[in-house]
Amino acid sequence: MHKPVMVNEVLKVLAPLDQETYIDATFGAGGYSKAILDKAKCSVIALDRDPDAKKRAQLFESHYQGRFSFFEGRFGDMSQLIPAKHYDGIVFDLGVSSPQLDEAERGFSFKTEGPLDMRMDKKGLSAADIVNTYDEKEIARILWEYGEERKSRLIAHAILEKRKERPFTTTAQLAHLVRDIVGFERPGFDPATRTFQALRLYVNDELGELEKGLECSENLLKDGGRLIVVSFHSLEDRLVKTFFKKRSGGLPHPSRFVPETQKAPITFHLTNKKALLPEESEIKENPRSRSARLRWGIRVKGNS
Repeated sequence: MHKPVMVNEVLKVLAPLDQETYIDATFGAGGYSKAILDKAKCSVIALDRDPDAKKRAQLFESHYQGRFSFFEGRFGDMSQLIPAKHYDGIVFDLGVSSPQLDEAERGFSFKTEGPLDMRMDKKGLSAADIVNTYDEKEIARILWEYGEERKSRLIAHAILEKRKERPFTTTAQLAHLVRDIVGFERPGFDPATRTFQALRLYVNDELGELEKGLECSENLLKDGGRLIVVSFHSLEDRLVKTFFKKRSGGLPHPSRFVPETQKAPITFHLTNKKALLPEESEIKENPRSRSARLRWGIRVKGNS
């Protein structure tokens, strides 16, 4: 099984105990679920919107009998998906799972040729639909807002010109076009990275789901429960950082005249306000971890 990113740091912060129940909000290949279940005689409830994850989860259900259960769906809907109770900890591993990246037919990777898809739950608009039907201005906006791609307008214009000849159907078609425009800026960084990230985030509404998932977690955690988020994208990390800052009283109030009843309650305590980074040894072993950022907070007692 692929080792999940920053698993040692996650276990240290989560500190699993016997008889407690935790939520793995992004099951993927099951790396975090396995690590938690092996650390203590606890229970894990896992979620994933990818229907392929359900097949992998079935092995866990038979191996960890009575201690593991899986629910298919978006973590933004977890309050409706899982049993209504308060949990001891919740873990998010954002972005694309290893199986999604490794399977060319899912269309997430620009390193291998596959259909231009990128849908985590295999439903709705695909990346190809967006590239082939959206207008130039909207494509440029997506690439800029979700990928922070400085050459978003040039790429969008080139996409519209190219699709006049034939529609985009594969990851290789799009990757080659972007590489020609952006050029290789630095060793080890593919010029198509930002464009593919932008389309993936947009196709799956990942930022919107993250906002909803964090709010769900706030309500599902018991007093003293831990919320842990590992992110790989600056936009995701910024959203998580702002959430924790706001919920821990770190953001300034707009006015001292605002009544206390209208001010956001403090629901998390942050023992470490800075993000934890992966060890150099892990980055060497797994280059995917180089952009990982881990943020976490403890649910404050008596505030809801």
